[in-house]
Amino acid sequence: MSNDMNMNGATIRLELADGVATLTLNRPDRLNSFNDQMHEEVREALGRVKAGRADGSVRVLVLTGAGRGFCAGQDLSDRSVAPGDAPLDLGASVEKNYKPLVLALRDLALPVIAAVNGVAAGAGANLALACDLVFAARSASFIQSFSKLGLIPDTGGTWILPRLLGPARALGLALLGDKLPAEQAEQWGLIWKCVDDEALMPTVNAVAAQLAQGPTFGYAQTKKAIWTSSSNDFETQLDLERNMMTVCGRSNDYREGVAAFMEKRAPRFQGD
Repeated sequence: MSNDMNMNGATIRLELADGVATLTLNRPDRLNSFNDQMHEEVREALGRVKAGRADGSVRVLVLTGAGRGFCAGQDLSDRSVAPGDAPLDLGASVEKNYKPLVLALRDLALPVIAAVNGVAAGAGANLALACDLVFAARSASFIQSFSKLGLIPDTGGTWILPRLLGPARALGLALLGDKLPAEQAEQWGLIWKCVDDEALMPTVNAVAAQLAQGPTFGYAQTKKAIWTSSSNDFETQLDLERNMMTVCGRSNDYREGVAAFMEKRAPRFQGD
C-alpha cells in the first residue's frame, strides 16, 4: 500500500484496502455539493489514485457520497450574486473544475465504479455517469437540475445523455429537470444496476473486489476502446481493436491468463 494513499480531508475521504480505493464525498450537510475546497481535495485524491495505479497499489476506484445523498452538484451558496455585482463567469468554473474532473475519471487506467447512495443532481448526476459502472440504491435518483437555473447540463451531460438515452429522453431530462428514479434509470440503460438500499455497498464492494483481482491492464484498454468508439467510424474502430489486441497480447496479464487456463488454476494478475 502506498504510504500516502489514505486521505482525510475537510470535504472528502480516501481509503485503500486490498487494491480498492474508495473516494467518499463528505459534505453530508450540503448533500455533498461541490465548493472550491472539495474540488481541490478531489483533484489531490485522484492524483494519489493515479500514482497508486502506477505503483500497483490501486486497481479499482469506488466513488460514493456520505450521508443521504451522492452529490447535489455545485454548492450554490458559493455562487450567490447580489444585485449590482458583476456576473459570474460560470464557464471559467467549468474549465477549471468540472472538465478536468470528469476527464481525470475517464483517463484513469482502471475501472471506476459509482455507488450512488442518494440524490445525484446537476453536476453530481453527470459525475456519476462519467464513471465506468454505475450502481444506485433503489431510493436514489438522478436530476438534471440545470434548467431550473437557466443553465445547460455540464460535466459532460450534453455528451453523455444523448449517447446513453437518445435525443428524445436526453432533451426531456435536460429541459424539464424531472427526477429520474434509479429503477427507471436502470430500465432506460442510463446506469448499470439498481439495488436495494442496504445491498448497495455490499454489491459494489463485491464487484470492486472481483475487478481488483482481474486483468486490470486489459480492463484499462477496454475502457479506452469503449469511450473512444463514439468518435470513430467502424473501420477506424476495427483498427483500434487490432492495435489494442496487439498490446494486450504482449502483456504479462495475458500470459498469466493463458497459463492459468492451461494449468487449471486461478490466475494471479499483476496489472501489466
